[in-house]
Amino acid sequence: MPHPFHFAFHVTDLDASRRFYGEVLGCREGRSTETWVDFDFFGHQLSLHLGQPFATGRTGKVGDHMVLMPHFGVVLPLAEWVALSDRMIAAGTVFEIPPVVRFAGEPGEQRTMFFVDPSGNPIEIKGFADMDAVFSQ
Repeated sequence: MPHPFHFAFHVTDLDASRRFYGEVLGCREGRSTETWVDFDFFGHQLSLHLGQPFATGRTGKVGDHMVLMPHFGVVLPLAEWVALSDRMIAAGTVFEIPPVVRFAGEPGEQRTMFFVDPSGNPIEIKGFADMDAVFSQ
């Protein structure tokens, strides 16, 4: 991955966010102050700042689902996605869209799961058996 992205957004509770991003998602914590904390989000930098999260709504139509917008996430190799999915299920995660196969048998076949963090920020995690298919048409 040549260029990790940086995404800064608001959360309402740093302690709950630390538990979720660190313990449930397995992200390594980085620098922090009393008002923000950084995480290594699968090689990308998230900066969680105390404040009012983005307003979201089910406005994104993908297949048969109306997904929460805006949202962010990551694309993982399938084995990593399965391991994370299993860990999230074991942690009792409430899914907006439970782990599912999307576009089965088509170019870009993928696994996906949607959930929200403790502050209501929507997250999508995708898994691909063939990472070269991420941008398939």
